[in-house]
Amino acid sequence: MTQTIINILIPILQPMGVSVADVTSYVELCSNHILAILIATAVLIVLLIAAHWMAKKGSRHAVRWTAFLAWIACLGIIANMVVFGPLKNNLSQQFAPKVELNEETLEGSKSAIQAVGEQGMVLVKNDGLLPLSADVKNINVFGWDSISPVLGGTGSGASDGSTAVTILQSLADAGFKTNEDITAVYTNWTTTRPGISMQKQDWSLPEPPVDRYSEDLLKAAQDFSDTAIICIGRSGGEGADLPRDMNAVIKGTYDIAGTAATPAAAQNYPYTRAAYLNNSGSYDDFDAGMHYLELSNTEKKLVEMVTSNFENVIILMNTNNTMELGWVDEYPQIKAVLLAPGTGTYGMTALGEILNGTINPSGKTVDTFVKDLTKTPTWNNVGHNGFTDDRVAALRADIAKADGAYEGAMGFVNYVEGIYVGYRFYETAAEEGLINYEEEVQYPFGYGLSFTTFEKQITSFEVADDAINMTVNVTNTGSVAGRDVVEVYFTPPYTDGGIEKASVNLVDFEKTVVLEPQGTQPVSFTIPLEDLASYDSEGIKVAGGGYILEAGEYKISVRSDSHTVVDEKSFNVDADVIYSEGRSTDLAVPTNQFDYAKGNVTYLSRQGGFANYAEATAAPSEEMYTMDDETIAKVSEGSAAYYNPAAYEDPNAVMPTQGADNGLTVADLAGAAYDDERWEQLLDQMTADEMVQLINIGGWQTVPVESIGKVGTSDCDGPAGLSNFITGNYGTAFPVEVLMAQTWSKDLAKQMGENMSEEYKAANNFGWYGPAMNNHRNAFAGRNFEYFSEDGVLAGKFALAEIEGAASNGVYAYIKHFCLNDQETDRCSFLLTYSNEQAMREIYMKPFEIVIKGFDDTKSGIAVMSSFNFIGPVAACENPELLKTVLRDEWGFKGMVITDYNGSYGYMHTDAAIRNGNDLMLGFGAAPTNALNTQSATVVNNMRNACHNILYTIANSGYYRVSGYSAEGGSSMVVSDTASGLDIMTSLFNKINMIGGLVLLGLWLIIMIRWLNKKRKKAEAAAE
Repeated sequence: MTQTIINILIPILQPMGVSVADVTSYVELCSNHILAILIATAVLIVLLIAAHWMAKKGSRHAVRWTAFLAWIACLGIIANMVVFGPLKNNLSQQFAPKVELNEETLEGSKSAIQAVGEQGMVLVKNDGLLPLSADVKNINVFGWDSISPVLGGTGSGASDGSTAVTILQSLADAGFKTNEDITAVYTNWTTTRPGISMQKQDWSLPEPPVDRYSEDLLKAAQDFSDTAIICIGRSGGEGADLPRDMNAVIKGTYDIAGTAATPAAAQNYPYTRAAYLNNSGSYDDFDAGMHYLELSNTEKKLVEMVTSNFENVIILMNTNNTMELGWVDEYPQIKAVLLAPGTGTYGMTALGEILNGTINPSGKTVDTFVKDLTKTPTWNNVGHNGFTDDRVAALRADIAKADGAYEGAMGFVNYVEGIYVGYRFYETAAEEGLINYEEEVQYPFGYGLSFTTFEKQITSFEVADDAINMTVNVTNTGSVAGRDVVEVYFTPPYTDGGIEKASVNLVDFEKTVVLEPQGTQPVSFTIPLEDLASYDSEGIKVAGGGYILEAGEYKISVRSDSHTVVDEKSFNVDADVIYSEGRSTDLAVPTNQFDYAKGNVTYLSRQGGFANYAEATAAPSEEMYTMDDETIAKVSEGSAAYYNPAAYEDPNAVMPTQGADNGLTVADLAGAAYDDERWEQLLDQMTADEMVQLINIGGWQTVPVESIGKVGTSDCDGPAGLSNFITGNYGTAFPVEVLMAQTWSKDLAKQMGENMSEEYKAANNFGWYGPAMNNHRNAFAGRNFEYFSEDGVLAGKFALAEIEGAASNGVYAYIKHFCLNDQETDRCSFLLTYSNEQAMREIYMKPFEIVIKGFDDTKSGIAVMSSFNFIGPVAACENPELLKTVLRDEWGFKGMVITDYNGSYGYMHTDAAIRNGNDLMLGFGAAPTNALNTQSATVVNNMRNACHNILYTIANSGYYRVSGYSAEGGSSMVVSDTASGLDIMTSLFNKINMIGGLVLLGLWLIIMIRWLNKKRKKAEAAAE
């Protein structure tokens, strides 16, 4: 019956943006109550029929109405049982008080966001045009994006840009007048940006064809100004990657799910054709083979038209993903190019300020801009690759029977490039002679121009036993004030055929203050030697894997970007240093944990000048589409069809104490150490049912727990600011993480964290699903806007500063998504991700490691969000090597790990999660895969450990503790006298119940009085 209801509701609710998992979850949650409604309805029907045959003629009306009112009363009782039963915690959040942020808080956020725009926009080309001369007052602004710029992304990282500073407003605020007749071309065309959401994607680019610009319009525009801006926009979001074949999108044949996917899986990629997809009847907007990140035919014609009519052209790239930009050098009229990814509410203010010279741009790229994205090492190994063998098809059918939320697909992705990601590949490949750098790379990683010039010189350099101490003097040698970034890279020794090493690796960075002309700032660095070590996953020198600082010459270089050396020092390591006891920051010795994730993949190697490049970067071979015996056994074991909790019972487990009366509350443990013995006493007070609730109902909240005095908490979605769709509390929209990272400023990152968390604090919301720190492995990943960079060191150091800023106001970050969650395609559909361990540790885990090791968790809480994908054949959210061995044992993490959205999807088991290091389920606890055996001592002990991790994080947050609070324990929380969402909901339903009860009683009395009157009148008539 439950599945029938689900099948009925899905086609009704899916167009409204409700997922299959959501429908399944809520129906499962309320299945008993739905059954009760059906029974009550059946009884009503029986009574109505029976009344016709059994009741006396004069009484039928009263019987029917009494039955109907009784049915209404039953519905009311069941509704109360639902509201104050399975949906209590979820619904009560929606009644939470709405906050009004004060002006001081809003001004702080505005200031931070403006600074992000001013320091984050990147000037990548300037042939002397910028800043514009003082006599330039008028500007022609072309491109549909000019009236509807990309301000953020979609999905959990989305933000409200309805009140944002736009491109045209920014120019006006800076004193420029724009051509309203040109703007009218776009507003008359369409003012609605095509929709890209998690449920449905419309990849239309509504650029008007050039025949919309009349000769008279262009002539008037030339008279208006000889300066023009062309605005190019690209957006993306959670749930789908950007199309790599736009012509197929136009034709309606773009099937990212592939022929191997089931119809259910294909429904997850409903790319649609829209009215403005083809903007000319004479040609397709994209020819065969063209992708979303190159200019459309319409945009090409626009560029040709503008450059043919104006001498001074500026290109504004308002895109969150790196595009192919080789075309900007084909037109001498294009004299300046500015990169401005999603700017949030106020970041676009910087555009006009940069054009008029008020602000000197100081942003640097966070990705390598290549001229041809189809030639990147990852091109053949992203997206959907579905297993095709019969055994997998049978397994998928079994999972579908067991779990209605299963999305149907089952595929893989191979990280064939190994450690050679982004600039690490291009710099190393150029050194080895595989590529001609200038022919391949448009703009290097870390590249950005200024209106002034800087000189950077290493003025001191000392190599101690464990660290390099160096100072770099930065001097403004130009004529205007400005900031610069000191980028420090290292080049390790490499032996052909030895441990894989990139020739250029970012190790640290700092941004200067504003330097006046001829001003100098010394910037100091301490670089641990162990940060230069490589991870030897192949056992070339370290059996079983481990870190090693190989003997040989090391170069430490200061560069203006990853390719351009400004100054350099070198030193020698006389003998190999194998960290057999672990590095100084390791609590346990790192060794190979993920050999099973390597798969049957050929990984790119530097050996022989990348001799295996063609083989390694080719599309997956036919054999890979068939699962081997070991993999299918492992995947089956972890699936909803075959997962067996009893197989993991510990016969020696002892049932822990429950329901004790020890008189402790969570507030008493605020600031207490993780291993404080009072935690055990506190946990003794919880019942098994309370543990189940706390663990399973973690969707944007943690539930209140009466036995330990724990308050209910609220968590916000996404890294772009206060955004809680459940409580309805929204704050200022912060820029996308790409623009944030382009500032290369740790100080500004910390400031953003502080200002964002001020808004969180005002909303009594201290949980933050962010920042996101996955990798820009390829340019087409839909969620790249939500991730910082292609480089893990930049991402990690930047995120750490932002998190420390947030923690100053008691906000605990859920750093996400841990890990290898670097594409959206198939992310919830058994996506087996294959990588060698060196790449995992040096590239993809690196930002998480930097944050966990660098964050002082004795002062505030921190959390981790695991990812949807699998690490080899093991789901990341149920992976003990990832969540226990590496995260906790090696890195020393204390706190809770939450899943990404717990939609079940055929593999997300609460039992497996808590057994393997994942504590909280981001969902509502309704799926069969959420079941926990509270009679099992093994399970209850796992539950207890998970609750400890959850409570430790909450107790060290703003709900219970202020920054720097004493470690002796005790609460410094000021409890608000504002009613909670549960209080408000309870009060409202009490009133509804009272009024409803009185109304029903009144109606019944009216019916009975009328019946009695009729009966009396009939008796009187009979007596006469």
